[in-house]
Amino acid sequence: MVKRIFKSVEWTILAVVIIIVSLAYYLMQPVKSSRVLYLPSGTGATIISYLHRGGIDVNRLDRHLLRFFGYPQQGWIDIGTTRLTKADFLYRVTHAKAAMTEITLIPGETRVIFFDTLAKELGLDRKKLETAYEKYAPYPDGVIWPDTYYIPIGITEEHLVYYLVKRSMQRHKELSKKFFGIYNEKNWFRYVTIASIIQKEAADESEMPIVSAVIYNRIKKRMPLQMDGALNYGKYSHVKVTKRRIEEDRTRFNTYRYAGLPPYPVGSVSLEAIKAAIKPAKVDYLYFVKGKDGKHIFTKRYKTHLRNIKSVNK
Repeated sequence: MVKRIFKSVEWTILAVVIIIVSLAYYLMQPVKSSRVLYLPSGTGATIISYLHRGGIDVNRLDRHLLRFFGYPQQGWIDIGTTRLTKADFLYRVTHAKAAMTEITLIPGETRVIFFDTLAKELGLDRKKLETAYEKYAPYPDGVIWPDTYYIPIGITEEHLVYYLVKRSMQRHKELSKKFFGIYNEKNWFRYVTIASIIQKEAADESEMPIVSAVIYNRIKKRMPLQMDGALNYGKYSHVKVTKRRIEEDRTRFNTYRYAGLPPYPVGSVSLEAIKAAIKPAKVDYLYFVKGKDGKHIFTKRYKTHLRNIKSVNK
């Protein structure tokens, strides 16, 4: 009787050892996978079935093993590599962070062009981006702060725009309070509008306060701004302003036709452009033209301005 018990125990131990060794061998098998994976919502069985249909070597046993490693988050994840063992794969699936991508809005770029880029690079619906922006943003342009943003892959159009607008508006409020002690949206975005023209017109940061002074000097004298940068709004961000364009554009962005500022910013603005809009240079210039070296030649007299134009075009 005792011998039978010991024999039974021996067989049990042997069976356990075989199972452990087999499991260890199984978990050491190689698995090929994409570095970035999409995991659907649902049970472990749902996730394993989805991965299997996607060509990854997982099976029913992995549904049960997955429970011991943890529970994966839904959405796009970055597992960090493409070749790993079954054990490492299951661990990373349950512990990996959301897969991120980066997008950059440069100072001076318009929202229209930026959204074109987002739709193309992130595979998003252009119209949904527009709809979300109209829902959350107070102005058609100049709201999203130029910066590099790290975005989860697979984010929806609405969540992306909400994030961009919310973070940017917080930045606008912080800057307004830093410069003025208060935040008045209408007053602040008037400065942003001025800054957006400065951003388009100035050859570099050193010119920004001078261009700003020209804008204020012209407004004070009730002169039209007559600045091409204002016409580089929306889809015209990179379109050269021609005489025909000036004649045909009937919007308030045509500062050759209408005096005063455009109705809202013509693009994103840098901190330096904002500073220049708030604190223009103390000069009495009214005109400027781009010189042969790319820098602008400023003057307060129209006759001198005409001579400068003639000199540049020689």
